[in-house]
Amino acid sequence: MRELPDTSSLPTPLQRVALVLRTFGRIAIGVQSILGFVSLGILLTGIVGRSLGPAEDKQGVGFGIFLAICGLVTLGVGVYIAWRYTRISKQLLTGNVETRPSKADTLKTIRLGLIVNMAGMLLTILGAQAIIGSIVLRSISQPSGLTVYEASRFVRPLDLFLVQANINTITAHFVGIAIAIWLFNRINR
Repeated sequence: MRELPDTSSLPTPLQRVALVLRTFGRIAIGVQSILGFVSLGILLTGIVGRSLGPAEDKQGVGFGIFLAICGLVTLGVGVYIAWRYTRISKQLLTGNVETRPSKADTLKTIRLGLIVNMAGMLLTILGAQAIIGSIVLRSISQPSGLTVYEASRFVRPLDLFLVQANINTITAHFVGIAIAIWLFNRINR
């Protein structure tokens, strides 16, 4: 078991800030990682399923998938920044004042987390819009009867899987944004 540092000599507000950063950093890491891995699995399944489908079935969704992947990459950066929150918490609890991060540096890291998650959310929303637009266009171009069968004109369940992956990623970014805003307000008191 790890030895906890003696924090009795530290000011109480500093101890509270360190506790808040550690707790919410861990929550952000957990929630964002779980949602990110689920999204990644769904997205990879969708990509593999689409690559095995008919050639004409691949139109219109490629850019949406690219943006969804970009959203997942920024989610990975967001998880790293949430991990940084826990490292800052540990540094705040050290007895050495020289190695302790300043309030400005802490707020800068939180602001960076907010910006990264906002950018990731934007990319993922744009990806979801591209995928949904392609699905809607295919669904309204379906014939009224089943006299002609063209695979590229029908909405497949796999397409909806891609939408689900994007929604999970958007939710993960939202969690990162909400935690960053809460931490920023809490520490900036």
